[in-house]
Amino acid sequence: MIWKILKGTLGAALVATLGLSTAAFAEYPEKPITLVIPFGAGGSHDLNARVITSTIPTYLNQAMIVRLTPGASGQKGTQEVANANADGYTLLFSHNYADMLQQHVENLPYDPIKDFVPIARVNFAPIALVVRADSEYQTFDELIAAAKANPGTIDMAHSGNWGALFVPAAQIMKETGAEFNLVPFQGGGPTMQALLSGDADVTMGFPSVLGPLIDSGKIRVLASAGPERIYDDVPTFAEAGIEGDIGYMHRVVLAPAGTPPEVLATLEGAFTDLQEDASFQRLMSRLGENSDLLLGEEYQELRAGQSDAYKTLVDSITQ
Repeated sequence: MIWKILKGTLGAALVATLGLSTAAFAEYPEKPITLVIPFGAGGSHDLNARVITSTIPTYLNQAMIVRLTPGASGQKGTQEVANANADGYTLLFSHNYADMLQQHVENLPYDPIKDFVPIARVNFAPIALVVRADSEYQTFDELIAAAKANPGTIDMAHSGNWGALFVPAAQIMKETGAEFNLVPFQGGGPTMQALLSGDADVTMGFPSVLGPLIDSGKIRVLASAGPERIYDDVPTFAEAGIEGDIGYMHRVVLAPAGTPPEVLATLEGAFTDLQEDASFQRLMSRLGENSDLLLGEEYQELRAGQSDAYKTLVDSITQ
């Protein structure tokens, strides 16, 4: 009799425990989610993240909070997420250069393939080469000619070695024979401020950062990436005589490896729902950005190929 009572009590306790566990798991997320950006304030990632975090809570029933953690060309914030609990509450908002290229030029404190799993490629963006509106350089050809005639005297601001602004600059120098003085800053925002304040002569940027500065007459675009012109009166890099794929940045949200599949599915579902959200689409359009979503598994296929391509690129630039 006693055994039957104990058996019944233990069985009920087990059922209750499993029920509570299942219910608790089903409630993810139960608290705000932190989206770590490993770059500085005011850059294109920061601007895109503000749109995401202002609209995605509708589909998660929780806030998503941006945390800027710049340093070491994105490695500081990336390592923070690599070391975080794999519970879906700390995510990384990075890009293809920091994610898949840096491993070929530095010994990283994490393994980008083994330590992370992609949730979504939110969008992609073509880069453009810009100067201040009062710059003496009116065209891309004039800038390149000056950089070739006076090697190392024109300061090119970028967002960190082997980052999204550094790589296109290195490609341009390799293709043209021009030589800029490459000056690093902690992210796209500080990089653009360096240009505007006169601490740099030229830099790169993406549509979400460049649009307001073009509209206000503060900068001049000299060339841009892509098969077609972004700005009617500005040539593409291909039109300017530069071969190859220069300057596409994929903005990607990643989670620590080991994050439960159900959590990843919830997050993927929220990013999918954003594609039908009128506010999200309106705000992205206002930034001048697309919303070309790739979910985790699909982006992982692209990501795997990026590593090989970037190794080839690094070898060609450094040789």
